[in-house]
Amino acid sequence: MIHKEAQSSEPILHDSLQSEELLVNMGPQHPSTHGVLRLVVRTDGEMVRETVPYIGYLHRCFEKITESVTYAQGVPYTDRLDYLASMNNALAFCLGVEKLGGFAVPERAAWLRVIVAELNRIASHLISFGTYALDLGAFTPFLYGFREREAILSIFEKLSGGRLLYHYPRIGGVRADLTPEVAGDIRRFLVQMRKAWPEYNELLSENAIFVKRTANVGVISGARAIAYGLTGPCLRGSGVRFDLRKNKPYSAYERFDFSVPVGAGIKGAVGDCWDRYWVRMVEIMESCKIVEQALDGLPKGEIRGKTPRVLKLPKGQVYVPCENPRGELGFYIISDGKTEPLRCKARGPSFCNLSITSEVCRDVLIADVVAILGSIDIVLGEVDR
Repeated sequence: MIHKEAQSSEPILHDSLQSEELLVNMGPQHPSTHGVLRLVVRTDGEMVRETVPYIGYLHRCFEKITESVTYAQGVPYTDRLDYLASMNNALAFCLGVEKLGGFAVPERAAWLRVIVAELNRIASHLISFGTYALDLGAFTPFLYGFREREAILSIFEKLSGGRLLYHYPRIGGVRADLTPEVAGDIRRFLVQMRKAWPEYNELLSENAIFVKRTANVGVISGARAIAYGLTGPCLRGSGVRFDLRKNKPYSAYERFDFSVPVGAGIKGAVGDCWDRYWVRMVEIMESCKIVEQALDGLPKGEIRGKTPRVLKLPKGQVYVPCENPRGELGFYIISDGKTEPLRCKARGPSFCNLSITSEVCRDVLIADVVAILGSIDIVLGEVDR
């Protein structure tokens, strides 16, 4: 849908050169918006003067549903938020319930949670790699990314029975133990991923057209990223070295040796689209290191701690943040002593990261809006939670 808004206030040289501003709807049914997101773009020719995101087309009603079911029944609903990182979502919610209830988690269960969370981080970044290439006109990287992701989904299927929504982390531990067969599958995947990663970079990261479309485009300074509440690769892409796994460790992350990549302006300005993309690519390899360390040192023991059959948390409130593939995912839970939470508030990274769209998608080309939005890497199930 396109309609005329107003004539440009700029002086004109001749009547035939008079320009008009148009309002253009990108979405809510458009591939480049990565779901049911509507961007209202005010254009002057090919230049974008203003971009306003409209959300709410995929309202999941997660928070109110969670307040009407028990804590254990609420865990599967977290899978539906960021459905590309279901393991990470459930982990954050379980940690919040466990902290408020004072439940201990066996060490083996904590390490298993790290393994599945990092595998899910890799799977999420592979989707980001493939769909970002699609946004910018390349189809082959999408197939490459799905090739390795399928191996991860097969591992998750053996652990949980599902390939997208898992319900594997449980309050007090995890659903099932790691078998020798699955451990072997994970090690074979790590070998496969490390072999494929250079192919990814040769195909896309160093591609001259891709660099031209992403370098010096959508630049976000570190100060501006902090001011807008950006987290995850969007924040680290702007040169800010902050990762909850390092700065506020949880679930045994302090036991593992890994680096936190940040944008360095290798191809252009620090904090551009390429930097945000590159941070995710490096994080794939860092996650491989964490998973390998966890497999090598996996302690023996139980996989579920003792929790009451009828779970009633003491009165109180808690906020527990975790490092989701898209940034800080936190759950703020208020308990009034009943079997269900009085209030459950989700702090979704996709929702917060999307807030900078209007600021960064200004005075750029229409094609740049697609590149910028893809570099933010949102999931609408989490935005419209």
